[in-house]
Amino acid sequence: MLALAHASSANNIYVADWPYRFASWAFDQPDNVALWLDDAGELIAWAVLQTPFWTLDYVMRPDVASSPLHRAILAWADAQARAVADTRFGRPMWFVNVMMYQTERIRDLEAMGWANQADAGEDAWSKVLMARSLTPLPLGERQGEGALAGFTLRPLDGVREVEAYVALHRAVFESESMTPEWRARTLMQPDYAPDLDLVFVAPDGGLGGFCVCWLDGAHGQVEPMGIRADLRGRGLGKALLTEGLRRLRAHGAERIFIETDNYRNAAFALYESVGFRTQHDVCVFRKDYA
Repeated sequence: MLALAHASSANNIYVADWPYRFASWAFDQPDNVALWLDDAGELIAWAVLQTPFWTLDYVMRPDVASSPLHRAILAWADAQARAVADTRFGRPMWFVNVMMYQTERIRDLEAMGWANQADAGEDAWSKVLMARSLTPLPLGERQGEGALAGFTLRPLDGVREVEAYVALHRAVFESESMTPEWRARTLMQPDYAPDLDLVFVAPDGGLGGFCVCWLDGAHGQVEPMGIRADLRGRGLGKALLTEGLRRLRAHGAERIFIETDNYRNAAFALYESVGFRTQHDVCVFRKDYA
């Protein structure tokens, strides 16, 4: 599944952070995962109902991607969403992220009852996939370093700090979806690099922010990243993100991706301030199952 995702990275907003998503507790329910094979038994597509993200993740091999296969994936997701609706794996609504240029996928989604949230009036929602090259970033460049006075920036202290991380993650995103088991599993992923899992410790001794970076060859991705509410607006996010970029480049990364909601002006401005630019506009489609 991971190899197919990497081979199809040009068609997805998730470029290198699949290990983070594969560690989620959605995989505790095997029926939340479906595979499609060709006549030779080779994997050509897979899909996962990602309960923590309220999202349908799916990948199709580029040379066999087609509307019939895409519609088969959406039909499976429809049936599975209904089957788990009254369990801990169910959601009253599900979302799919599609890049705006993927017009055939958009037609299929609309035909099968999914609604583009860009047309949702006051609740309109869309995303962007941002990218930047690391070539102009000298290894010694540390933007915003002065903001860290009194703070300690370092890698996560492994499983010993998982509980503290989970508490901060839940507070930052105002969600209970992150669990200690999920976070601990990320540490065991084959592509996990401990020195790319960054946190900073505030003067009060508690964790104040996190920035987890993932690497797939020359491509990197930042996911997730967050700053404690009472510490925002001090430049800490910029210092943390820049250190993540430095470390990614030290690992050989050449191009870094980050996905964000385009209405989150503070996050969007932060990413632009360190050189990220919009690569693709991303449509968010929704289907209700309440």
